[in-house]
Amino acid sequence: MKKYILQLVFTMAFFLALAPVSAQNYATHAVKEGETLKSISQKYRVTPYSILQANKEIKSASDVKENTILIIPLNGKPVENKTENKAEEQEEEVKPIRFIRHRVKRKETIFGITKKYHITQDQLKRYNTKLYSETLDRKMILQIPVFPEVDPDEEKELDFETYTVQPKETRWSVAHKYGISVDSLLVLNPELDKSTNYLAAGQELKLPRPKGDSLKEQKTELFTSYTVPPKMTLYSLGREYGIPTDSIVRLNPEIMKQGGLKEGMVVRLPKKRDTEGEVNTENFIFYEVKPKQNIFRITQNLKIARDELFRLNPALENGLKAGMVLKLPKEKAEELEVKNALVLDKINLVDSINVENRPKLVFMLPFRLDKVNVADTEKAEELIKNRRDLALSLGFYTGAMVALDSIKKLGVSVDVKTYDTQLDQAKVKEILFRENLNGVDAIIGPLAVGPLDEVAVQAAAKKIPVIAPISSDSKLSHGNVFFSVPRDAVLREKLLSYMEKIHKNENVIIIADSTHQVAHDSILSKFPAAQIAKVIDNKSLHLDRFLIQLSNEKENWVFLETDQPNMVASVTSILNSANTRIAETENGRQIKVRMFTTSYNGAFEDDAVSKAHLSNLRFTYPSFYKETGNDTFVRAYTKKYDGLLPDRYAVRGFDVTMDVLLKLAYKKNLFETSKYIGLTEYSGNGFDYLNDWTSGYFNRACYIMEYNNLTIKEVDQKNDVKSNL
Repeated sequence: MKKYILQLVFTMAFFLALAPVSAQNYATHAVKEGETLKSISQKYRVTPYSILQANKEIKSASDVKENTILIIPLNGKPVENKTENKAEEQEEEVKPIRFIRHRVKRKETIFGITKKYHITQDQLKRYNTKLYSETLDRKMILQIPVFPEVDPDEEKELDFETYTVQPKETRWSVAHKYGISVDSLLVLNPELDKSTNYLAAGQELKLPRPKGDSLKEQKTELFTSYTVPPKMTLYSLGREYGIPTDSIVRLNPEIMKQGGLKEGMVVRLPKKRDTEGEVNTENFIFYEVKPKQNIFRITQNLKIARDELFRLNPALENGLKAGMVLKLPKEKAEELEVKNALVLDKINLVDSINVENRPKLVFMLPFRLDKVNVADTEKAEELIKNRRDLALSLGFYTGAMVALDSIKKLGVSVDVKTYDTQLDQAKVKEILFRENLNGVDAIIGPLAVGPLDEVAVQAAAKKIPVIAPISSDSKLSHGNVFFSVPRDAVLREKLLSYMEKIHKNENVIIIADSTHQVAHDSILSKFPAAQIAKVIDNKSLHLDRFLIQLSNEKENWVFLETDQPNMVASVTSILNSANTRIAETENGRQIKVRMFTTSYNGAFEDDAVSKAHLSNLRFTYPSFYKETGNDTFVRAYTKKYDGLLPDRYAVRGFDVTMDVLLKLAYKKNLFETSKYIGLTEYSGNGFDYLNDWTSGYFNRACYIMEYNNLTIKEVDQKNDVKSNL
């Protein structure tokens, strides 16, 4: 069996490709009454199609309505009628907005057809390539390109302001302030990193000026008259009304003519913006409207009344548009799935597969084929048994192979390449130097932190995400690494938050050795009244003192924080004895003890630790892994590997790989999917990545597990919390 597993390393291959990226200049345009997509495209000398591409929320010309703010890509040159060559060069750059069919009549010529439709012969042949080799024939069907009309007399209007990002603002909150979509924000600021949602306080953004800021757009109902009081400055006035000082000057040119803002001067200002609260992540959460949604569906999904939604988002009076960013009360985060202050839609990845996506995947794992003699099965099995890295790699890879089989059945083709890192950083450097990673969509591995850092640095230059199978962090900052194992702090907070919610008046005791001071302090911060048990030489419990600390009146919650197997075995034995004896008190009340840990490790799985004792104590701990039942994966695994049951490494291999493949099949960019997809769960693991800007993507998905009746099961947190209310 092991020999068969080793041979799997050589089964995959991949093909590489690299897509180029280009940049453009842009303008912004607030749609006025009577304007259409065609008239706007003519004004800026671009095609209607290019405007639609830059404004993902606009699906057709009918969506362009008054007050809509459009981003205009200025990637073409104005048409100049100086020479025929220049005109043709311009036409080369403009793509047709549509085609019409033309059936060739008797005696028609190419010259006559081009004159009729106002196109060049080259354009006609380019979209009817048979004309390069065939003569025009009667009844031949041609497709005639229709190009946008261009008015060379119109002038461009660049109407932007520079906005300084405030603390606790996100791309969604800024987009909401300016009434544009996040896509439009990215178009206007191409320097923003596409792999993150991060905005730094103090960062400057290019944004459209507020509606009505231009003299040509002024409407009476949008403005108010203001008499300047003594000592008022432009800066103070701008801050009070929430507009830039240069906007005040643009609206009131007399300010500059009179040498500045003067006392008693009557100026025209936009009506004050809603001051209900600063629009940032501390006060609101946000939702990005999707195509084909309506107000009724949104109010149902967001669990908010229609009147409340309109009160918070007055722009809805002008109609609901795809891409619009809505703000919601912060309290809604408790009943909605929220990530980076953005409300997430529930996406079923299996139902959202695009079979045209063909992910390119690389595995880099230490199979140690330099050490394993496949011909000697007995020695190979012994080596696998004794080397954790080898057992982990092979187990992980066998599970990954089942994931590849599963995604194939869903209609998705995957290109795969596998490398043996040999647990050697020098070997990793050699692989990276020799192989071309261009076009790879994701790299899974390596296991060790050193090789992982090496791969992450090289992959970052090509914008390739790297998934760390077992690492939860790195000393270096890698903005492209997805750490699939939650950090210790996340696991600790998961358990303590749950216990804080269900805590009534239990007697809390902390047993922690000196190497677990962080856990000790974290528990104490949640339960300040907790008692501290005395630990001798980091190995044993001061028994007499500890027994006095146990309560006969209350249930005892004992935290054990250590990685010493002997100490775990000793403490669980002591607690189990206390849990089963009847205290010698007048009422004969039984001492009740439950045991917890915030830092579950191999010491609790040691053979010296009684599983019966752990079960009696209802031992509870946080984990990124939950026990697997007889699910679809287990059945597929046993079928593929002749009845062999998967270990937790195989389960993890399947879950990590399946998560990556489904996300790439949904959208072929793992950085993009991480913005809009929340918690995903599989056979034994869950994934909920939070982008920590330059440090990487960190998994927050974890479980609370409990020993009960000699089995390990996931704690039903919701019911436990309800029963304690």
